Amino acid sequence: MVTILLSCLSVLSFFNQDIIEIAERYCIEKKGVIYNEMVFISIAEQKMYHIKNHEIQASYPISSAKKGVGNIKGSQQTPLGLHSVKEKHGQNTPKNGRLIGRIFYGQIANIYNDTTTSKTDDITSRILWLTGEEEGLNKGGNCDSYQRYIYIHGTSEEGKIGTPASHGCIRMKNEDVIKLFSQIKLNTKVLILDK
Repeated sequence: MVTILLSCLSVLSFFNQDIIEIAERYCIEKKGVIYNEMVFISIAEQKMYHIKNHEIQASYPISSAKKGVGNIKGSQQTPLGLHSVKEKHGQNTPKNGRLIGRIFYGQIANIYNDTTTSKTDDITSRILWLTGEEEGLNKGGNCDSYQRYIYIHGTSEEGKIGTPASHGCIRMKNEDVIKLFSQIKLNTKVLILDK
């Protein structure tokens, strides 16, 4: 039993190191720097990793766009590349509170734990609004992630987390996005890759 447990921990350690190396390699190639803290989003895995001091602090299941990846305005796809958190909204919003135009008006969303599609496609609990860091890929022109309103946010469709289901944003479970929001500062880098 101990041998199996140690073997599993070893595999997990190698996997975590792979995630960190992928993220750091990309940042070195694009910006010539390794960031002390960042969020890495794997589209292939539908997972988010909070990396700090070269270690994975936490991982969360997410949902990216139902229509896949792409950076063009109006595509309803999740943009790739290096981003940063430009704005944070919803600090005092209660869990599952609906944010309309990034403001809480007192409504609490119905949370679906199955594959139900919400009629209102609610943005809930917290918002981290992303801005692109790569000119021509996710910044400027018709591919600007900030102008596309690309968020990391809570959703009423929690049952779809783990599968592509959004209209371009990164969706999280409400409890998870509240936790992430409390740990992530403005300007924290967010790397989204189709890996």
